Amino acid sequence: MTVTTSKSAYALGLQDGFPFIIAVIPFAVLFGVVATEAGLDLLQVLSFSVVVIAGAAQFTALQLMIEEAPTLIILVTALAVNLRMAMYSASLTPYLGDAPLLTRAFVSYFLVDQSYACSIVRFEENPEWSTATRVSYFFGAITLVCPMWYVMTVVGALIGTSLPEWLALDFAVPITFLALIAPMLRTIPHLAAAVTSIVLALVFAFLPYNLGLLIAAVSAMAIGAELERRT
Repeated sequence: MTVTTSKSAYALGLQDGFPFIIAVIPFAVLFGVVATEAGLDLLQVLSFSVVVIAGAAQFTALQLMIEEAPTLIILVTALAVNLRMAMYSASLTPYLGDAPLLTRAFVSYFLVDQSYACSIVRFEENPEWSTATRVSYFFGAITLVCPMWYVMTVVGALIGTSLPEWLALDFAVPITFLALIAPMLRTIPHLAAAVTSIVLALVFAFLPYNLGLLIAAVSAMAIGAELERRT
């Protein structure tokens, strides 16, 4: 699709974001089911998704809540899982940094893995796009993804424990992140960060409250950032 206007950029964003629905639906349903099984009511489940709007952090926090981990550990671990959002923000700032404040506020809220993965690729491919065109593309990419996350979270909460085990919805979690991460592993810093996170997560898997994940995430980001600085 040739992008010449903000309208066509929005349409391209819709097109690029649509395939993620395939993974978002089971991912969101699974969260709704797990959250209901953990004792959250429908309003709490929906509020969790609307306020946090980050699947990985939601699953991590929920698991720690089930394990009755200290509140501080839950908050710190969830924030560590979501630290990638800070890197996403820094990466998109050269492209969207001069947008109006209110627009940037909405971009910040809807900055999730899917919107970033689509946007950074298109923005790098089309450096001639104006800020308005980029903003239109960004919101196009997220138009279907986020509302579907909310809706299917509610569906999962309503279904609760009635889903048969053979559906195995948990497949959506690793598939979603593999689909997002794999195309981005294009440089040595990216690969180093990925390998570091995998190795350390396995090495420290014995630690309680998923603290191994916290160590792996912070270490991987530090190593990736340092290699990026040097190269």
